[in-house]
Order: sequence, then C-alpha cells, then structure tokens
Amino acid sequence: MSAIIETQGLTKIYGNVVALDDFSHTFEPSRIHALMGKNGSGKSTLVKMLSGVTQPTRGNMMLDGREVSFKSPHDAFEANIVTVHQELSLVPDLSVTENIFLGRLPRTRTLGINRINWGQARRQTEELFARMGLDIDPKATISRLSVGQQQTVEIAKAMSFNPTLLLLDEPTSALATKEVEMLFGLLRNLKDQGVTMMYISHRMSELAEIADTVTVLRDGQHVGSIEMGASSLDNVVDMMFGDVARATRPARNTAIPKENPILQVKGLTRAPVFQDISFELRRGEVLGLAGMLGAGRTEVLRAIFGADPYDEGEIIMDGQRVDTPAPGSMVDLGLGYTPENRKEVGLVQDHSIHANLSMASLSKLAPHGFITKAVEAPGVAKQIEQLQIKVDSPALPVSSLSGGNQQKVVIGNWLNIDPKIMFFDEPSRGVDVHAKQQIFQIIWEQAATGLSSIFVSTELEEMLEVCDRILVMKEGRLLGEIDPSRTTLTELYTACMEGL
Repeated sequence: MSAIIETQGLTKIYGNVVALDDFSHTFEPSRIHALMGKNGSGKSTLVKMLSGVTQPTRGNMMLDGREVSFKSPHDAFEANIVTVHQELSLVPDLSVTENIFLGRLPRTRTLGINRINWGQARRQTEELFARMGLDIDPKATISRLSVGQQQTVEIAKAMSFNPTLLLLDEPTSALATKEVEMLFGLLRNLKDQGVTMMYISHRMSELAEIADTVTVLRDGQHVGSIEMGASSLDNVVDMMFGDVARATRPARNTAIPKENPILQVKGLTRAPVFQDISFELRRGEVLGLAGMLGAGRTEVLRAIFGADPYDEGEIIMDGQRVDTPAPGSMVDLGLGYTPENRKEVGLVQDHSIHANLSMASLSKLAPHGFITKAVEAPGVAKQIEQLQIKVDSPALPVSSLSGGNQQKVVIGNWLNIDPKIMFFDEPSRGVDVHAKQQIFQIIWEQAATGLSSIFVSTELEEMLEVCDRILVMKEGRLLGEIDPSRTTLTELYTACMEGL
C-alpha cells in the first residue's frame, strides 16, 4: 500500500492570485504527513491537485517514481489516491455495509436474476473491520452511530479501495476527545499496515500525537518540513506566521470606561455547541472573540442576536434584561450584525445598492409600513460617502461591486439603524488588503464615536490588530482574556489551540 509522493515545482494560479507557488517536496511512504498553514496558505490547493479536483498551472507530480497527471478525481482514484472529506458522505438511513459498498455491492446470479449477495457484502465488511481493528456492527444503521463511529466508517469506506495515499481533511473537527483517541488509534494501525497519509487539521495539539512530519505552507509557498518528534509547536507556529509571530502591537489610544457595560452576557448555554459563556462589552470597545473553527464564536453571536435559541443564560443590553431575544427586537434595542456569509445572508445580490443599504433600517424609516426611495436616500448617500463605497450608481445591483465594497454595503446597512452595538463576524473575508484596512478603520472610527463592537475573525493577526481585548474560546467554552498589546501571534494561536 505504501507510496512515495513527489511534487516538482507544483504551481497553481487563479487570475492574478498565486494559490500555490513552486511547491517541491517528497512525502515518504508509510507515514502520517500533517499539512499546516493558516487560511489561504495553499493547503487545500495542494490537496485538490493531488486528488484530481483541479490541475496545476505548471509542475509535476510523481507517484512511486512515475509521473502522474490527474484530469479528474476519477483519475486520482484510479491511481489509488482516496480523499476523506471533512463533510461525511454517508447515507444516514442505510446500513454500515451498504454505505461502504454503495454502488458496488457484490452480486450473484441465480435463476437468471441478478441479486445483491448480502452475505458476501457483510463478510467483506467484517474482514475489512478486522484488518482495521474496528468493532462496529456491519448491519447497524448509520444514523444510530456516534459521530466518531461515522467518521471511522467513512475511513473504512476509503480503505475498502486499498489506497496507496489517504488524504484526510479535518477528520477530527466534529469529534469529542474520546472519539479523537479512537480515530488516532485507527490511523496508527493503518500506518503500521503501510498506508501513507496526508493530514490537514487546525488543531495544533494533535500534531504531537499523530503526525510524523509537518509540512508548512504560507502565502502559497513551502516554508519547510520538519520531523514532529524533534520539534515543538512553537516552531510550527513560527513557520506558519513568519516574522509577525513574535511581534506585539502598541495599545490603541482609547479611553474605554469599565463601568456600566453596554452588554452583559451571563451563563449563556446551548449544549453541546457552547456552555456557560459570560462576558461584558464596554462602551466604545472593540472586543475580539478568538478561536479556531468550531470553537462556537459565531453560534454565540447568533444566540445573542436571537437568530438561534439557547438553553439558559441571561442577556442584559444597555441595562435592560432581554428575556426572549429575536432579531427584530434586538435591532430595535440597537444591535447590528454583519454575518460571516456576506453573499447569501448579508446581502440580496439581485437588489440595488440603494435597497441593500436600507434593509435593516426599514422599520425605523417606515414605522407605519410605507416607504419611498426619497426617505431612504439620505441614509444611502451618507453611508456611500462616509464608508467610501465606490459606486457608479446606487441603482446598480450590489452584485456589481467588488468584495470589499460589498462588505462596506453590509456594514453601512447596519450603521443606518444607528446601533449601540455591532457584531462583525469575519468582516474581512474575501476582500483585498486595501479594503480590509478600510474596514478596520471604519470599526475604529465608529468605536471613537461610542459604538461598541464584537469582532470575530479566523485570521488571528487581525484580532491583534483590531481589538482592545480578546476573549479566547475553545470547543464551546470561554477560556479567558488576552491583552492584544502584550500578546504575540504565537501566544494567541497557542491559546486558541491549547488553552490559556
């Protein structure tokens, strides 16, 4: 099963963006190779090329000394390269056996009729599980299994194709601690049988437990590869972030009163997504909520905003207890929310820029249900001017704008309600560097006028740049508070991964 994977000058270019730049490396057989790098580093691009999803702009890939070129996932599959994606591809109402051999169940012909040979299918499943060291009933329905068991079935399905290379994309993202331990036992067993694996994860704490080597990508380039047993997590973080990893930024010159917080959250719980979340947001403060994917940051914001329910807890906004938050009532209280999914949730792409800048404030502008463009126009013009939104005409569809200007429209829409608090969830996602800095400047300028904000970003360097304080979340729990002016990127990253 073992395979040596070599890449030579592998490069992928999308327009003006170099997603992967001249990547050359040899992945030794029968080992678990971790791929690390922040979002946009090139990890996914590399895996997509190895799995045949996309083709390189230039460069070569070698499998056991033989050059390979994959035009489709089927080509990679034929070369015994199998991918286990983060999202499970199992059919919940079918059995374990049916899922493993879906579309290729063994058949037998009796009396001229082609029938499924269920006995043979179950025996093949039992043999596969015995080889992998799994104890799962082949007849069990997938929906009745734990998430950890479902993940192992997904890997067993991949192993039924006898892969030489197994690509694992965030396999532990939805697993509890005991399930992770079970999965790691399975992966070690597969390695002992000669399977070569590439392992993508945001959980740095897993590296020492499961990875033999760590290959780090940054801004599309191969920073280096190290033996995990002879290195440390600090080395990996330094490689991921470069010179900025150890730098600290000066504190922002702001006077933020500690008394009379504008928002208090006490014991907010929605099991199992987040538990016992308590914090205060001060007037004129930019408060960061940091954590890795799956930490529960967005879910907490949505619960406070009333978009999702919660089990227990207390929300006090501007001294007023909110018993049953709902988006409409929270907007009336002065809470605005720019969502992480700008295109599908924050904007109506087919509507005009004018309409998108007015949506959140309609109840304020038209308390009796009647609205005209003339009534909306002052707020539209104000936001276009103050946020420097580049538009030829407000009547054009918002989809005609660049990503950065679309994000400014999302922000301007909510600023038109004259909010007391704003939730900024991934406000810089999908925008260029210049637009990103403009958005940060908007947040700071609004803070200077007294607007309080909660800022969420998966780019931890942004958290250090933008926020006055940072709260760290991990696996649905609030771990503590960090001062951005006294914290390096390495320290923040380690806190999000390992805890405070």
